[in-house]
Amino acid sequence: MINVTKSYLPDLDEYTNYLKGIWERVHLTNDGPLLRELEEKMREFLGVKHLKFCTNGTIVLQMALKAMDITKEVITTPFSYVATTNALLWEGCTPVFADIRPDDYNIDPDKIESLITENTQAIMATHVYGNACRIEQIQAIAEKHNLKVIYDAAHTFGASYNGRSILSYGDVSTCSFHATKVFHTVEGGCIVTDDDALAEKLQFYRSFGHRNDDYYSIGINAKNSEFHAAMGLCVLPKVPALIAARKQVFSWYDSRLNTERITRPALTPGVDYNYAYYPVVFDSESTLLRVVDALKAQDIVPRRYFFPSLNTLPFSVGHQPCPVSEDVSLRVLCLPLYPSLEEEDVDRIAAIVNEIVSVLSEPV
Repeated sequence: MINVTKSYLPDLDEYTNYLKGIWERVHLTNDGPLLRELEEKMREFLGVKHLKFCTNGTIVLQMALKAMDITKEVITTPFSYVATTNALLWEGCTPVFADIRPDDYNIDPDKIESLITENTQAIMATHVYGNACRIEQIQAIAEKHNLKVIYDAAHTFGASYNGRSILSYGDVSTCSFHATKVFHTVEGGCIVTDDDALAEKLQFYRSFGHRNDDYYSIGINAKNSEFHAAMGLCVLPKVPALIAARKQVFSWYDSRLNTERITRPALTPGVDYNYAYYPVVFDSESTLLRVVDALKAQDIVPRRYFFPSLNTLPFSVGHQPCPVSEDVSLRVLCLPLYPSLEEEDVDRIAAIVNEIVSVLSEPV
C-alpha cells in the first residue's frame, strides 16, 4: 500500500545509542539534556532567537493565544487543518474567517482589513503546504491596527522566505513535528518568538508555571520527553537530504502529470520550498472523487487536505462565506509524497490521475 505519506525513521542503532544515555541518566522528561540539546540545535538550524520544544503543534497555538492575552476576535484562514480553528475555539476566541487567495491558497491580505473591528486582537494565518503567506502585507495591516500576528507554520520546517526561516516571522510562529512532517519527533511541536519576555512566559506556561518549587504563573503540561527529543536529534541532521529527496519526487510528478487538466498552487516569490506536500486541484469534486476511487482500487491512499473549508464546520461560530476556500477545499487532493517513494510508483499514480482527468475532460 502507498499512503499519502510515510514517516522517515533513522538507523535504529543511532536511535538506541540515545536511549542508552536515557537509561543511564534515568532522566525521562522535565527539560532533560536531550531536549535542551535539540532546542539549541533547532535554533541554530533555523536561525531563530527563542524556540520551545513542546508536545504537539496544537498546544503551541493555544499557548501563543494565552501568552498574548488574546480572548476576542482573531482573523484567520478557513483553509488549514482543523487544529488552527480548534485552538481559537478552545481558548474562547472568536474566529473571523478571511477568504484565501485563488493562486496560492494562503489567506488573502486584501480580505483582512474590512473584517477588523474594535474586538479584533490578532491575525492567525497558516503558511499553507509550507508556502509563505504574503508576510509583508499582513505585517503592515497588523502594525496599522495594533494587532498581533501568529503564524501556524506547521508545514514550514526547512523552508525559508527571503533568506530567513519562515518560522522567524510574526510575533509568534508555531510548528508541528508530527510523524508525517518533513522533520519529526514522532509527536511534537515548537513555538518561536524574538520577544524575550514572551519567551520566558512561554517557558513557564510549558511546565505548569513553576520552576522547582517556585511558582510564577498559570501553566499547563506542554513538556516533551527525552525519547521524542532523541528522535529529533537523529532526524534533524538528515533534513537537507530529506528535502532534496522530496524535491526529486516532486519533479517526477511535475514532469508526468497532465498540468493542462489540473491546477497546482503557485509558490510565493522569495520562498525556498521544503516540498512538504504535493496538492493538485481538479475541475470538480466529482472528478476528485473518481480519482480517489481509482487510486484506492490500486492500494494508493491520497488525502483530501484541506477539507472541509473551516468556515463550514458545524461547531464554529456561524457560517461566514469564503467562496474561494469553499470551492478549492472540495477539489484539492494531496498525492503521496515522501523521500522513499519510488519513481515507478509516481509513474503509476500519475498515469491513473491523467487517465481520469483526460476521460472526464473529453468533449461529448
